[in-house]
Amino acid sequence: MDKKLLSILVCPLSKAPLEYNKETQELICRASGLAYPIKDGIPVMLESEARHLDTDEKLKSAVARDSNIS
Repeated sequence: MDKKLLSILVCPLSKAPLEYNKETQELICRASGLAYPIKDGIPVMLESEARHLDTDEKLKSAVARDSNIS
């Protein structure tokens, strides 16, 4: 994923920044709890195509955020 492109993309719902998950080829929005797929190198930024983050994924982000605070 091109870092410059990632720096300008935001979630179409929450307008929050996105995180790139290389393993799953998704752009993750923690604010809206959605993961947008990347197909053939192109981000698909449609809510209807996005996957909802499961509870474990949401908890991981909360733990990471809390560890950055201290």
